[in-house]
Amino acid sequence: MTTIAVVSAGLSEPSSTRLLADRLAESAVTAIGQQGGPVQVAHIDLRPLAHEVVDAMLTGFQAPALAAATATVVEADALVFVSPVFTAGMSGLAKSFLDVMDKDALVDMPVLLAATGGTARHSLAIEHAMRPVFAYLRAAVVPTGVFAATDDWGAQGDQAALDGRIRRAGADLAWAIGASRRVPQQADALPEVPDFASLLGGLGH
Repeated sequence: MTTIAVVSAGLSEPSSTRLLADRLAESAVTAIGQQGGPVQVAHIDLRPLAHEVVDAMLTGFQAPALAAATATVVEADALVFVSPVFTAGMSGLAKSFLDVMDKDALVDMPVLLAATGGTARHSLAIEHAMRPVFAYLRAAVVPTGVFAATDDWGAQGDQAALDGRIRRAGADLAWAIGASRRVPQQADALPEVPDFASLLGGLGH
């Protein structure tokens, strides 16, 4: 069974970010199904976890719902990560979620990146603001990133172009899963990182 974790950092309800995440997950499931394998999709919406994400950044400890979400990502075979674009970068919530995860959690993880924004002027945010973060985390990011502007959901021609990008990205992720060298992970097996206060406390001895 292949498990795909789908993380959506949309802040509104309904959310075009969640809509794009769902479309990408469907595309990946279709592409994997053509290769003859069963697929399970686990959706993670970050909006309800916002307070827990902030608390984890301040305290170093994850509340149960956040811990369950990060464990779902760590134990998945692949990740679809979709964020709205704010000020030419991924949302603060999306970046903070990555910040509270263990630095080794996504090593060799096949990842499909996508973003939403008001205009096509933000379309390069995937390349200059998102892809470097996942490269630092040593994830295996697929070549095709998908950006959807507001117009892509409306005019027929733009919708067709978006559909094509989504199909290609899904096929990329399916191929990456098949070629992945990632070893199955257990979230509770990741090393615990001591909090900063404990490190400072050790200086007094």
